[in-house]
Amino acid sequence: MKIQNVPEIFTENNSNESDLFIHDFKMTDDVFKSKVNLSQHMFSFLQKGKKQVHFSDSSVAVDAQQSLLIKRGNCLWSELLDNDDIYYCKLLFFSGNKLRDFLTKHNLIKPNEEEAPSYFIIENDDYILSYLNSLSTVVSAPAVFRPNLLSVKFEELMLYLINKYGKAFEKYLQSLTSKEISLFDKIIEKNVYSNLRIEEIAFLCHMSLSTFKRKFVKEYKSSPGKWFQDKRLQKAKEILEEGQLKSSDIYMDIGYNNLSNFSAAFKNKFGKSPNSLDS
Repeated sequence: MKIQNVPEIFTENNSNESDLFIHDFKMTDDVFKSKVNLSQHMFSFLQKGKKQVHFSDSSVAVDAQQSLLIKRGNCLWSELLDNDDIYYCKLLFFSGNKLRDFLTKHNLIKPNEEEAPSYFIIENDDYILSYLNSLSTVVSAPAVFRPNLLSVKFEELMLYLINKYGKAFEKYLQSLTSKEISLFDKIIEKNVYSNLRIEEIAFLCHMSLSTFKRKFVKEYKSSPGKWFQDKRLQKAKEILEEGQLKSSDIYMDIGYNNLSNFSAAFKNKFGKSPNSLDS
């Protein structure tokens, strides 16, 4: 799957020189697990449809009642139609420099050594809906005025969200300015029971598949395929032995896309069908 460099694919001449950028994104077909290299932080204001995003350490799903602030980096996202025949969101990108300028101006630039979470969920209230309409006005303004108008709208949004979410949002913004660290072991442990393929986990680690496999074998003394399968099947066995759930209830939660594949792998490892443990 080709990696999408965002927001570069939305800008003219495939460049990304602006510290602030707006893009209206629409589509009429579901798109699953696009590989995205996000070079700027991004507000995704979802207005129609559903969005699911996998990060190196977590995942999130939202509908049109919520929006996301996503930090820059690699992720996998799925964009899904709901009852309407169109998916629509307004994207607002901003650079690390723009964020630091804002925090400095409002005396909020404080040390925060914590690694920033991958996302912050925003509830789409009346203000947000009105704000999105005002962004459309900015986009239609003469090009000579657009950068300054957009800068004012960015500051307005940030101040509103700090007022709404308080210290939680303020600390999140501060953590975005800290040094970004990608911890290989942390990414692996966070995705032990996800249904991501090995190549997708490698992408979230910012590695090619071959580099990922070499590092994995060095760190875990096993191939990633065997290691993940063993971990997931052992977890499944423990759950089934508790007698509260059936194999049909759990196979997706431990990383299998269909029940037959799970049953075959389980029987091959433990010598018996998972149905023999079903409650």
